[in-house]
Amino acid sequence: MTELRLEGVACPAPLRPEERVILGHGSGGVLSRDLLKRLFLPGLGEAAPSSLDDAAVLETGGQRLAMTTDSHVVTPLFFPGGDIGRLAVCGTVNDLAMVGAQPLALTCGFVLEEGLPFETLRRVVASMQAAAQEAGVRIVAGDTKVVPRGSADQLFINTSGLGVLAAGVCISGANAQLGDVVIVSGTIGDHGIAVLAAREELGFETLLESDVAPLNHLVAAMLAAGEVHVLRDPTRGGLATSLAEIAEQSQATIELDEERLPFKPAVKAACELLGFDPLFVANEGKLVALVKAGDAEAVLAAMRQTKYGEDAAIIGRVTGSGKAQVLLRTAIGGARLVDMLPGELLPRIC
Repeated sequence: MTELRLEGVACPAPLRPEERVILGHGSGGVLSRDLLKRLFLPGLGEAAPSSLDDAAVLETGGQRLAMTTDSHVVTPLFFPGGDIGRLAVCGTVNDLAMVGAQPLALTCGFVLEEGLPFETLRRVVASMQAAAQEAGVRIVAGDTKVVPRGSADQLFINTSGLGVLAAGVCISGANAQLGDVVIVSGTIGDHGIAVLAAREELGFETLLESDVAPLNHLVAAMLAAGEVHVLRDPTRGGLATSLAEIAEQSQATIELDEERLPFKPAVKAACELLGFDPLFVANEGKLVALVKAGDAEAVLAAMRQTKYGEDAAIIGRVTGSGKAQVLLRTAIGGARLVDMLPGELLPRIC
């Protein structure tokens, strides 16, 4: 057979599709992490955050402060147990609490779509006021923008928060230690399923309500009871994604006991119906903590004395170091690897 040669001609590289943002980049899972590491962190350079915790810790004038910001795009705006206003306040309060800070003040920015009824906005603002009062914070500054009809989905809210850390408090996803006990503050997946059920086009109903709540008082009780190394509120991407992030930050192996995971029957039923893994469903009023083994029972008892920790449960422990992984020990004695949410499970959820 004669070999055909074309001198000076090279086969072109396969054409790469133009890269664009997709819904999965807002999932809080693998795609969100990829966007952060490939674009935002390199693009910001020295201005980028040094840690990937829920809030940044800054030191100035001998004072340790925490700062965070979050944007809220939930649909529908009102859902069983909450609304976008309560969500905005609680989400930012909780991000501050997850580094052990006492929240002090919030700012809020509103993007309003032309045609939004005043009554809708009044309800949202009243809900924000009530949530801020419950958390013990003030909303001290804000901004409003109006965009043409069709340019937004009724209402978007951005909130930023400032908090203060007490001396000796050092909480980070990078602080997991061998032997730490994993505690979750209550049932998992309530928020995601409640919001999903409120979207009437999906055709199923439930009496389940969102768990959206401020967790700063719960965290204060925990810190008073024992040594807490890691805190995280498992919002987008759910408990699985939060624990995978912690394992990566700490280079730790975390093992969970499937039989100890607390789910409401309505959440399990909905997930079975829709083919969801409840470990990936969003929460807005729960936290997961990694606590020094010797203090775990005291911390658990303190949590169960609070309004938002009554159903707290020990669900696992840190069993190894040097390898980032989360393992779920199943009821039949096997184990499966738990990773970050790979794509988009529930869009516009928080």
